Amino acid sequence: MQDLDNILSSFEGKSGELIPVLQKIQNELGYLSEEAMLRAAEFLNIPESKVFGVASFYSQFRFTPTGRNKITVCEGTACHVKGAKGIKEEISRIKGIEDGETSSCMEYTLEGVACIGCCALAPCITINDDVHGRLDKKKVSDILKEI
Repeated sequence: MQDLDNILSSFEGKSGELIPVLQKIQNELGYLSEEAMLRAAEFLNIPESKVFGVASFYSQFRFTPTGRNKITVCEGTACHVKGAKGIKEEISRIKGIEDGETSSCMEYTLEGVACIGCCALAPCITINDDVHGRLDKKKVSDILKEI
């Protein structure tokens, strides 16, 4: 696969590069496919089981593609106290997907995270790289209509 070859070409092929290699693959392709992990193992000259073990250990790695619009709901303490659960339920209701799911049209992925670091804006979400804060169900509904 040409994309994988281009991604791997920026590395030296040392086993210590495993995590950065996986991060770059995921950043470029959106997730870690089985093919990509097998190719990484071959490139780094390490057992496939080690690649799969590391990728499955860290929660940052995904094994399924994400939607074009990734909606992340902060579930940190400040957001939790100010209604993050209701915000996530509203997004789920509107988009028809649950936490950790991607819509069948590959347009939306919904994911809860421990904290996005915007406690003063609680409750807040990100849609791709955009932060939306001080939310209620009406504001979330309006935001989702725009995307």
